[in-house]
Amino acid sequence: MKNQISYRVWGKYALFTDPLTKLGGEKASYQVPTYQALKGITESIYWKPTIIYVIDEVRIVNPIRMESKGIRPLVYNKVSKGDLAYYSYLRNPCYEVKVHFEFNLHRPDLKKDWNENKHYQILKRSVERGGRRDIFLGTRECQGYVEPCEFGKERGFYDDYPGTIDLGTMVHGLSYPDETGSDKLSVRLWRPAMEKGRIHFVRPEECTITRPLREMQAKEFTVETIELAETLFEEIEKGERI
Repeated sequence: MKNQISYRVWGKYALFTDPLTKLGGEKASYQVPTYQALKGITESIYWKPTIIYVIDEVRIVNPIRMESKGIRPLVYNKVSKGDLAYYSYLRNPCYEVKVHFEFNLHRPDLKKDWNENKHYQILKRSVERGGRRDIFLGTRECQGYVEPCEFGKERGFYDDYPGTIDLGTMVHGLSYPDETGSDKLSVRLWRPAMEKGRIHFVRPEECTITRPLREMQAKEFTVETIELAETLFEEIEKGERI
């Protein structure tokens, strides 16, 4: 696929919060990253409202290990001095991600920016430089790092693991009005399975379990208020941008 890339993302810790664990004020991570978390990481590498990222596959490279930490949670925008919550993080996570982009058909007003080759070249260069924005593994306190990779080349911990690991019901992601054309925000659920360290994601529209959260309007963008990919690519080629 011409507009598909692969990258490796890693860090010391990750927290892909299971929403069921937030009820008591404490948090615990899912065992693996969600579709939405990987999409957010990719958007931190390079984002434009013109395109939509589709996560095809993730590969779990390092063993799944958890570590709990005592955290002083925020209370009314202030750090609590008396309360102590325990957050369960993933330790030393490392993932290989295969992703491609498609044009956002719900934004025909941005059709002038539908330059597939320029977006692809900028995306590849952005991965090589570690992303255009800070990378976080689930939450802001979990700093991440990205680099290009050949998907499946590096040895993974679960490469020889027999059978399939059922990960139960997980959040797949959020459906925003910008990408669905509907004036509401919805959450998608699914039941992923990991085989030899790999998880193949279903597309958002293929998720059979969805729940509306609230009414929401799509953000407004125009060709005049965004930087066209062609212009950005030319500035990068001239060394005026990175």
